[in-house]
Amino acid sequence: MTTVEIEQIRAYMFVIGTGIVMAIFYYYIIYLYRSEKKGEKDYEKYSNLALDDELDSKILDKNPKIENDKKE
Repeated sequence: MTTVEIEQIRAYMFVIGTGIVMAIFYYYIIYLYRSEKKGEKDYEKYSNLALDDELDSKILDKNPKIENDKKE
């Protein structure tokens, strides 16, 4: 195998790898958009967390495991 062939294989692998990463990234964007549209999650609430980061800030989501332990 010559150096030119190795470089061609490397270039093909780079293009294929970049395509796979882009496909995963776009799938993740669509997943986030759909879950916010359905009302499953409110990502704007989480984006405000960086601005409102105090010890006495209100809790965004309650942990159901902790709530179940308190009931028992």
